[in-house]
Amino acid sequence: MIQSLSDSMYVELHSRSAFSFLEGTSLPEELVAACAGLNMPAMALLDRDGVYGAPRFHMAAKKAGAKAHIGTEVTTVCGASECRSRHLERSKGSLFLNGSFRLPLLISSRIGYQNLCRLITKMKLRAKKDEGAIREEELEEHADGLICLTGGDNGPLAAALARGGFEEALRHVDRLTQIFGHNNIYVELQRHLHRDEEARNRAAIEIARSLHLPLLATNGVCYATAKGRELCDVFTALRNHRTLATAGRLLSRNSERYLKSPQQMEQLFADLPDALANTSELSSRLEFELSDLGYEFPRYPVPEGETMMSFLRERTREGFQQRYGRATTDLKGRARRQIERELALIEKLALAGYFLIVWDIIHFCREQGILAQGRGSAANSAVCYALGITAVDPVGMDLLFERFLSEERGEWPDIDIDLPSGDQRERAIQYVYQRYGERGAAMTANVITYRNRMAAREMGKALGFDPETLNKISAAVATWEYKDANDALDHRFRDAGLDLRHPRLRKYFELCLATLDLPRHLGQHSGGMVICQGQLDSVVPLEPASMPGRVVVQWDKDDCTDMKIIKVDLLGLGMMAVLEDSLQLIHNNYKEQVDLAQLPQDDPTVYSALQKADTVGMFQIESRAQMSCLPRLRPQNFYDIVVQVAIKAPPGTRNRYLSASFA
Repeated sequence: MIQSLSDSMYVELHSRSAFSFLEGTSLPEELVAACAGLNMPAMALLDRDGVYGAPRFHMAAKKAGAKAHIGTEVTTVCGASECRSRHLERSKGSLFLNGSFRLPLLISSRIGYQNLCRLITKMKLRAKKDEGAIREEELEEHADGLICLTGGDNGPLAAALARGGFEEALRHVDRLTQIFGHNNIYVELQRHLHRDEEARNRAAIEIARSLHLPLLATNGVCYATAKGRELCDVFTALRNHRTLATAGRLLSRNSERYLKSPQQMEQLFADLPDALANTSELSSRLEFELSDLGYEFPRYPVPEGETMMSFLRERTREGFQQRYGRATTDLKGRARRQIERELALIEKLALAGYFLIVWDIIHFCREQGILAQGRGSAANSAVCYALGITAVDPVGMDLLFERFLSEERGEWPDIDIDLPSGDQRERAIQYVYQRYGERGAAMTANVITYRNRMAAREMGKALGFDPETLNKISAAVATWEYKDANDALDHRFRDAGLDLRHPRLRKYFELCLATLDLPRHLGQHSGGMVICQGQLDSVVPLEPASMPGRVVVQWDKDDCTDMKIIKVDLLGLGMMAVLEDSLQLIHNNYKEQVDLAQLPQDDPTVYSALQKADTVGMFQIESRAQMSCLPRLRPQNFYDIVVQVAIKAPPGTRNRYLSASFA
């Protein structure tokens, strides 16, 4: 059972996860599991220059019944020319006289979280990808709601001591108190059993007493258990473009940077009980949780005298006339009742803005001659059909609206928009950026993780393997996936000619296994966009994507879902480009304007082709698996096609359906 803060003397307030890319070796969930195993009531995650792992840390802590404190280590770098000018400010005790260091910051309130997000965004957006540093004036501007620690080996106090000795360090910490406030500075102590660190601790204690600042014990955690040190050393070698054999003093001196129990920390700091007690005191001050993000989806701008809901109703009414104007009386009546039912739920869930923003993107595409088509469960919505978001009549085909939106499920709607791949899609993405501003919209991230090939190559590089061996191993494991005991990864290594009984090769194999699924770097999602009311950079930090003209948030699509952030997917498909060209060719050659929404749904020639598996070039049903099922399932109506596309479901579902079909 996890202890309460009042019962525990120690809370770890300085740890990093594998989302400090190539620095930490444990996933956020592993850190939380270790924290819960030690009965620690709370823990803080401070990854480098971002909050990449914060959602997973928060969700895991919530599940474990622990409190997740969020922060980051922000990088500062002083260039040569800047440092010369900063020397003129020595009387002010400028922070930036000390070259490069990392400033550990903890969040105490929502204002502090917003300030940290904006601080990280500023440093990221003005620099190249994976670079950037904060400026002193920016710290002063965004200090509210943040608590600053003096750090460990790469912290501001250590940098000042190394550069100018005790007096320089004293001035430096005093300057931090001017920026963050005297009550928001804690002098950090770490003990990893080596002499240089203890000398720094003695200076830190003296500085704390001189400035009347509280001491704070931490362990500067880089891995959940001591075993993680091996992989941490490998990452250090990779980060510095060395092998383990040539990394020398860059590597850790020991394995002490794991998550230690309160009892172990009490033994380490038996002479400084206040440094331990202050961890609980500070933890109680850190009130912010990620559940308090304050995210709002944008309010769509409507004409004076209108509300978003009234504007949506009018656009839907216009679309109803266009879509169902020539329909039978019965279909019109059913469609009108269905639309009213959907609009009532949309109003109840306050989602009018979301539907209008998606409609606005579709409207822009239509005006610009870009073929745009909603996909997925949005096709079950009569409102989406009336707004022109989708081209399938859900009423005429008896599709279930609740598959798309249901009050009971408590989930946000998810509308994916398919666009022609290439320049057409990019025009739509840039429209969203222009409409909501550089900091009002961004792409969701894609966390690139270690897979077989990358793990084999990078672990081999760190161990000094020759290129020929690395190529052979990488080729052997590139397409590996576990099927049965005979297809285990160690079999692939043996196929590449490696004898796993050899100690060095066995260690290589273990490192490859340990690395799998750990985050390597941040990429960009294929089309997911996040839009926010106000400034998105107050909700999550933004950074430049590798593609010019794009910005990404620091979270992937699953993190955004967990944090209840709505995204819109703008997906590029080659088949949409083919459709767009086909529509143009029909118009040029036959002078006909084809409306996809008005195509007949019961054309016997189409179903005959499907039943013969004559589907080469037909999106979603051209794979071998789909073509093998089509002659057996013999789709005869639209719903049969829905089932056919979904047939590659989990085996149990597939087998039950096939059994029922052929009974």
